[in-house]
Amino acid sequence: MYRNIEDFKRDWAYESEMTVKIFSKLTDESLGQRVTQGERTLGFLGWHIVVCLGMATEAGLPFEVPGDYSSRPPAGAAAIKAAYEKYAAELMASVEANWKDANLLEEVQMYGMTWTRGYALFAMVKHQTHHRGQMTVLMRQAGLVFPGAYGPAKEEWAAAGLEALP
Repeated sequence: MYRNIEDFKRDWAYESEMTVKIFSKLTDESLGQRVTQGERTLGFLGWHIVVCLGMATEAGLPFEVPGDYSSRPPAGAAAIKAAYEKYAAELMASVEANWKDANLLEEVQMYGMTWTRGYALFAMVKHQTHHRGQMTVLMRQAGLVFPGAYGPAKEEWAAAGLEALP
């Protein structure tokens, strides 16, 4: 849970940068990748991350996103990345303009539970990270190379001259 805006800003700067790096590796052809029929596609997961920035609006932050949880993704990888960059920056600007540290301790109703606004931001970041992890599995299946977020990816180990773990 975030108790001050500066902690959120630091975390968001890193997490949104990692998300942009993942989105930068997507191709239009890869967006249809899924584990099995009926499961979410890589494109859906990317777009889901974009629209789920709206969790902050549900916590009372004045902020708009380009759709809701069921909206369809745009046709191209570049459009998903551009939308994420735009709305991730707008989210941060809205937090800085509208909330102070004390606001993060205020309670709000979220998904049938009582959360603080600081916890809502924390949950939004963790939700994004969860789906980014799902995306990397689909990206590997689609033959894409992606950056590691919390440690090197297999290809980054090799580029450093180290043996990747099996």
